[in-house]
Amino acid sequence: MSDPLTVSRPSAPSGTIAVADAVELAVVERSGFVESRHAGAAIVLDPEGVIQLSLGDVDTPILPRSSMKPLQALGCLTAGVTLEGEQLALSTASHSGTDRHAGVVREILATAGLGEDHLQCPPAWPGDTATRDELVRELGQPARVRMNCSGKHATMLLACTANGWDTDSYLDPQHPLQVHIREVIERLTGTKISTTAIDGCGAPVYAMSLTALARAAHRIGTASERSPFALHRLAGALVRAVRENPWAIDGPGRPDTIAIERLGVFAKGGAEGIMVMTAPNGATVALKTLDGSGRVATAVAIRLLERVGALSSADVAATLDQLPLEITGGGREVGRIRPTV
Repeated sequence: MSDPLTVSRPSAPSGTIAVADAVELAVVERSGFVESRHAGAAIVLDPEGVIQLSLGDVDTPILPRSSMKPLQALGCLTAGVTLEGEQLALSTASHSGTDRHAGVVREILATAGLGEDHLQCPPAWPGDTATRDELVRELGQPARVRMNCSGKHATMLLACTANGWDTDSYLDPQHPLQVHIREVIERLTGTKISTTAIDGCGAPVYAMSLTALARAAHRIGTASERSPFALHRLAGALVRAVRENPWAIDGPGRPDTIAIERLGVFAKGGAEGIMVMTAPNGATVALKTLDGSGRVATAVAIRLLERVGALSSADVAATLDQLPLEITGGGREVGRIRPTV
């Protein structure tokens, strides 16, 4: 019988940024008292892609979650998908599931000759409160098309039909589409993928450092539709589609949409406190909050872009007023979530 004091335990799984290697990004103030602090890491690249500011550990791999969607969308586009306007914006969205969002996703599926049942993202209620309430009143049910990643999934299915690839296994990391997407991601980040995980929607998500994520976001956010390189032309078209259809990538009154509408940035938040954002001049930020909270991500990102001179202080202040940063007590505002970078 083994000694209970020496029983071997499985080694701990690899993790993300350590607490000791994080910095404070924002605080939560209630009635003048700092109630919580959000720590994390962030990196800012200048318009030329050179590191301009680095806070905390930006080299340890993190899972970029939905902030990786622009990279996945480009993987689909380079695999032969042709989308424009709001459909192109939905391909990279984490949308709020409104009727308008769901309608565009159905259009993408129809182009592929497929229906909602082909989506393999989980059924979900809309993130938009008004839409969710209306569905409840109508005795509706959670649906795959309402899930915030359904635009990405519909685009992946369209890529499969365009190439004659199997649509039943399109989420398998070894599926031809996912292999192609991974190669595109490696090209954009300039690094080899070493860790594959499964995202909340069921699609593969790849670990990478904030530096690599920022590099990819910068290449996409500064791409020109007039480039001699197809990947850059497609990236430029994707960015333009998002900036022209900010409602599509998130939803009315939601952080990504507000930032794009008010500041002209290219922004894509992700679960677990991830954010990438490129200013009109090309400066790019990538960040992660260590506790996984996304409530400070947009505010911290625009403050960092202001800090390096990429956004004006007046525009940032006006945008912060529009973001859902208020802390309430007794039904009235008693504090704010405040970036400290």
